Amino acid sequence: MQARMKNPAMIAPGAMQALHALGSTTENCGVPSTTIELLHLRASQINGCRVCVDMHTRNLKKAGEADERLSAVAAWPMRRTSPMRNAPRWRSPEAATRLSDRVDAVPDKIWDEAARHYDERALAALILAIALINVWNRLNVSTKQVAGEWAKSAEAQKWMEQHSTAH
Repeated sequence: MQARMKNPAMIAPGAMQALHALGSTTENCGVPSTTIELLHLRASQINGCRVCVDMHTRNLKKAGEADERLSAVAAWPMRRTSPMRNAPRWRSPEAATRLSDRVDAVPDKIWDEAARHYDERALAALILAIALINVWNRLNVSTKQVAGEWAKSAEAQKWMEQHSTAH
């Protein structure tokens, strides 16, 4: 398989830097980086973004996540049987990703549950993280980016070096 074109964020001047800058705003806001990675993985599964599913699975494995938890991410909405069953629903990006699936995309019940676990700054980080992964998913899916290829680009190598030293 071959991509239709390079990822648009690598072509449009300043786009990659802007997206990475937005991503960095979610750090140090009271949400564990593993939680952000897990919700990135789940949104990417919802959106069918093979590039991001591959990348976030690799990141989570590198961070020490067990295969059982990674496998259970797809069942996150059915939390009764999931290792994520005790996680606040907002940690699952379903509501903020599937905006057109219901009249009230993010019902008060889901919001209130999240607000019991997170302060306003952390909620902001969660919303921004979900929005950002949806942007990445749309860029990758639209241009048919190939899973695993992202890691081979010079831009990705540079970002991974900078990102790994930041944590």
